[in-house]
Amino acid sequence: MEIGRHIDALERAGLDFVDAAEKAGFDAQVPTCPEWTVRELVQHVGYVHRWAATYVRDCRTAVLSDEEEEEAVGPMPPDDSLIDWFRTGHTDLVDLLRAAPPDTSCWHFLPAESPLSFWARRQAHETTIHRADLQGAIGDIAGVDADLGIDGIDELLMGFYGSRGGRLRCDTPCTLAVHVTDGAQAEGPHSWTVTMSPTGATIVRGAPSPTDCTLRGPAGALYLALWNRRTTTDLDVHGDESVLSVWRAKATIRWT
Repeated sequence: MEIGRHIDALERAGLDFVDAAEKAGFDAQVPTCPEWTVRELVQHVGYVHRWAATYVRDCRTAVLSDEEEEEAVGPMPPDDSLIDWFRTGHTDLVDLLRAAPPDTSCWHFLPAESPLSFWARRQAHETTIHRADLQGAIGDIAGVDADLGIDGIDELLMGFYGSRGGRLRCDTPCTLAVHVTDGAQAEGPHSWTVTMSPTGATIVRGAPSPTDCTLRGPAGALYLALWNRRTTTDLDVHGDESVLSVWRAKATIRWT
């Protein structure tokens, strides 16, 4: 996906995030993030937006210290100002990314074509996934279009776990193939293979045969399922379903 489309996705997800937060109320629990209330999730995403913006705005090439990060984000507001605080940070990030030169140089933590493409992509998916979390707190989670879903699956598998596959350990080696069944004209790969073992994971684009378990479905549904934001009960699963249990237990992305 192009940088502009990632920024558009970030903008839409932030607007939907606010809508869901206002409907849920700050004290509601978030089923897909059971350790958080809506208040804490709004605080988290608002924090992340300000943290990310600092690197792009300041062309910061080194990781912020704890003290610098705290100063960049500022104090957490009270409840009656929290939504406005979130909106301000979200809008500022969207505007900043749209105005940033393509050759902006700054720190980033996953492989990317450029620092700007990294931050636009990462914040689009950060906000989209947490939008899904808040929507799950009030009812049904809205869909994700095929291009964004394919892009998000690729970021998760090739970005996070391609470079940090050590978390995906299991005693008995197993393989999970993922096939997107829609978006034939959408950009990006449409299949991936995750091989988990006692030493970690190896992930490649494409789906060699045979594999222990194959998961097929629409890109948006697979995206949410691989991020553990929905079940796989209505998706096409072939082979050893215990492999999906390994994925659900091991595939977690943490802030620290």
